[in-house]
Amino acid sequence: MRVLALDLGSKRVGVAVSDLTGMIAAPLTVVQRSGSRRRDHEAIARLVAGEEAELVVVGLPLNMDGSRGPAAAAADDEARALATVVGVPVVTIDERRTTVTAEQVLAQRGVRAKDRRAVIDQVAAAVILQHYLDSQS
Repeated sequence: MRVLALDLGSKRVGVAVSDLTGMIAAPLTVVQRSGSRRRDHEAIARLVAGEEAELVVVGLPLNMDGSRGPAAAAADDEARALATVVGVPVVTIDERRTTVTAEQVLAQRGVRAKDRRAVIDQVAAAVILQHYLDSQS
């Protein structure tokens, strides 16, 4: 099963996709926020269709103690709204420390700090997706 993952941000949405076996996550792209949730969700729906994804995983930014704060409530709200547009199920998964992990991966690969900004969101989405895929096997 092909799965698409999203790392929701206020300015950008990082997007990752699994391989056809549903075992390996890879960064795909970044959707720049347009100022319109509807337009953003339509752009994501086009990616879901284009990648033939059967599921969308949205990172849920829980507090470090596992509790839900305003950011998690906002992500839940956006995931519910997204589910009405993309035509496939949408689930959330804990995304704590994914951006830190993505930063470490990029640093280990020698990506310069200023160049990381362009790809960090999609790499974080890939980390979210890999966590989801690993939890399913």
